[in-house]
Amino acid sequence: MAEGDAGSDQRQNEEIEAMAAIYGEEWCVIDDCAKIFCIRISDDIDDPKWTLCLQVMLPNEYPGTAPPIYQLNAPWLKGQERTDLSNSLEEIYIQNIGESILYLWVEKIRDVLIQKSQMTEPGPDIKKKTEEEDVECEDDLILACQPENPVKALDFEISENQTEIEELPPIDHGIPITDRRSTFQAHLAPVVCPKQVKMVLAKLYENKKIASATHNIYAYRIYCEDKQTFLQDCEDDGETAAGGRLLHLMEILNVRNVMVVVSRWYGGILLGPDRFKHINNCARNILVERNYTNSPEESSKALGKNKKVKKDKKRSEH
Repeated sequence: MAEGDAGSDQRQNEEIEAMAAIYGEEWCVIDDCAKIFCIRISDDIDDPKWTLCLQVMLPNEYPGTAPPIYQLNAPWLKGQERTDLSNSLEEIYIQNIGESILYLWVEKIRDVLIQKSQMTEPGPDIKKKTEEEDVECEDDLILACQPENPVKALDFEISENQTEIEELPPIDHGIPITDRRSTFQAHLAPVVCPKQVKMVLAKLYENKKIASATHNIYAYRIYCEDKQTFLQDCEDDGETAAGGRLLHLMEILNVRNVMVVVSRWYGGILLGPDRFKHINNCARNILVERNYTNSPEESSKALGKNKKVKKDKKRSEH
């Protein structure tokens, strides 16, 4: 496989994992080898009036030089309405050539459905879908801080004469997910400078439970207003490529000024690719709960901006 194809394949895999984490059961794998996927999009998750299925196939050249091949499936979508929606998707691609655009496409379609539902015409009857999550919650994992254990070294240095706006930000803890005796839990904090990243990690590592985790994967994105670009980085902490995947999810969601740490306590059973799904799901859930996700318009504007190159480390994996 050519080097370019390998890079495209990695970017596609990261985008697929992120989309699965964002949309859950609405995201469906039709043919994994052929990279064909389908997502069911509605104007309202709880009480849908208008629904459309977007089917995409990712060619080898995507996202570098070619768009996804797509099909819009809905019995009511015809004529000029179909043409207008297709033109909107193609315009998004042209504005973001070389970038991952599936999230932007999905949210653009959702915006169109929402606008349609706000018109006077009634929508067709759609069977309501319920979603249940079987999440094991352990009380001792809803964490409060206890002193002990130093922070792990970061890859950046903090200037001593930086302005003293850097107070320890509040830290939120997500609901743990347990699978085959491995437990995953996300922690989130608002950050506006690298020093706060270090402070958050130090505070988390004061907790014995977090400090004893097999991996503490993290990523952060800080928006620099003066340069209109992002300062961002990530850390695998021994879970190879997990930090990069987490950062990619945050890029797709276009979150800013926030840090997410996902702790994993390894239970002795190998999870394979499922471990990345749980890491992304933990992160996505807490970002949504804390209202860090942005509108697709804001995401589209942010794509293509210069970003600080992330540093991934090659380590052993469980």
